[in-house]
Amino acid sequence: LHLKKGVLHKQLGIEPNEKIPLGLLNKIISAKVGETIKNPTSTGKKRIKVTRLIEERAILARNLKKIRR
Repeated sequence: LHLKKGVLHKQLGIEPNEKIPLGLLNKIISAKVGETIKNPTSTGKKRIKVTRLIEERAILARNLKKIRR
């Protein structure tokens, strides 16, 4: 398994030193592939087109956030 560090941050337009908000991850995961969603937070891009790859990365990020608790 090869992970590219910081790619999801770059795709979402969030600085590498900032955390990705959980609300944004949940919105990406709940959206269908191909939809364009509005970012519910003030960080990063305002509109994000959901692709399968972004969805997979968001699922991984959310799961890793749960492990750290």
